[in-house]
Amino acid sequence: MDPEELKKAISPVMTAFEEFKITNDNRLKEIEKKGSADVITTEKLTKIETTLQQYEGLNQKLTMAEQQAKAAKDAAERIEVALARLPANDRSRKDPGEAKAMFNSWARAVVRAHAVGVVNLGADEQKVLADVMAEAKALNVGTDTAGGYLAPTEYVAEIIKAVTLSSPARGLVRVRNTANKAIQIPKRTGQFAARRTTEQGTKTETTGLTYGLEELTAPEMYALIDISNQMLEDAAFDMEAEIRQESAEQFAVKEGAEFVSGTGIGEYEGILTNGSVAETVSGTAATIADSDGQANGLLTLKHAIKTAYAANATWIMNRTTIGSVRKLKDAQKNYIWMPGIAQGKPNSIDGDPYAEFPDMPSEGANLYPIAYGDYRRAYTIVDRISMEMLRDPYTQATSGNIRFIFRRRTGGKVVLAEAIRKLKCST
Repeated sequence: MDPEELKKAISPVMTAFEEFKITNDNRLKEIEKKGSADVITTEKLTKIETTLQQYEGLNQKLTMAEQQAKAAKDAAERIEVALARLPANDRSRKDPGEAKAMFNSWARAVVRAHAVGVVNLGADEQKVLADVMAEAKALNVGTDTAGGYLAPTEYVAEIIKAVTLSSPARGLVRVRNTANKAIQIPKRTGQFAARRTTEQGTKTETTGLTYGLEELTAPEMYALIDISNQMLEDAAFDMEAEIRQESAEQFAVKEGAEFVSGTGIGEYEGILTNGSVAETVSGTAATIADSDGQANGLLTLKHAIKTAYAANATWIMNRTTIGSVRKLKDAQKNYIWMPGIAQGKPNSIDGDPYAEFPDMPSEGANLYPIAYGDYRRAYTIVDRISMEMLRDPYTQATSGNIRFIFRRRTGGKVVLAEAIRKLKCST
């Protein structure tokens, strides 16, 4: 996070928010008085919202930085516990720090790749990023739309790309690595109740304490890309590096979509499809606001989960829903969305951070546009093979292509449903 970027954003965000509150209050008064808002007021509010939305990317960086700090702390604590449990003779043969160092090298390479581009990375960093997976169509020089635009005789060395949206699920949940086909996590499934007895009363067994296992498998994702030899030879770009970057992006897209609505069969289990995740209704048929236009549904949702989960909870919703939440007030007529940038903290909804998830649905009848909870306790991702690439020069040799096969084995599911809750647009 660039401190200067943060500092420059404080004044425009705070100024825009004060203008937003005044303008939105005027809009609500006009609706109450005349049944509709003036066009000028609506247009002014839209412009202010656009200004606030321009800084939402910075806010998401702050949110993810906080989540990553929590994850790093959890990982350090787990490694410390694991080291403490290892016998002395095992510590010399199994160095947990080695796995951690490899992961850290990969993470740093990913961050630097986004900052300076893969082609500008060092040899060691490019080698780490070589174990990625891909999803694209065959590229060749002969067809412009399939790759020929990347190999002209003279052009500006920049590829024009539309923004690819993905939900940052991995930044919120717990991630575990395994060398086996699946992992099993012990889970308490029942509790006993304490009882009273008299001075000489007979004590009977307090039954009910039971345990089970949550099993997480790691089904395979794959992508297959054919690139012509001439494309690799003639392109001014490092095309291998380019498809690695594309593959990392596309796997993140798929992972985020599955985290929200995956079936759990051969893919991630989605938080919105898990039948054990409880729901709270908004109070109106098709919006997140209740019948009075307030945020009672959201606040009811928040207080419906246990305090221990709320302490580390995050709201998730898409960009459109964030705009709707920004207009909501509590029963005391206070806005529940508040900017935190002046304190170097993420913006908040009723005091809790939020993350933008493009894969979450927008407001609509019987839809779930918002979820809230402690995702690190509620959801686990297991990685069997994080990134693997096979460069095959033989299969397509007669067609003048080189085949790149990317594969990954990863899975995820809800392991503690009570730690999260979803909002349903319904009366």
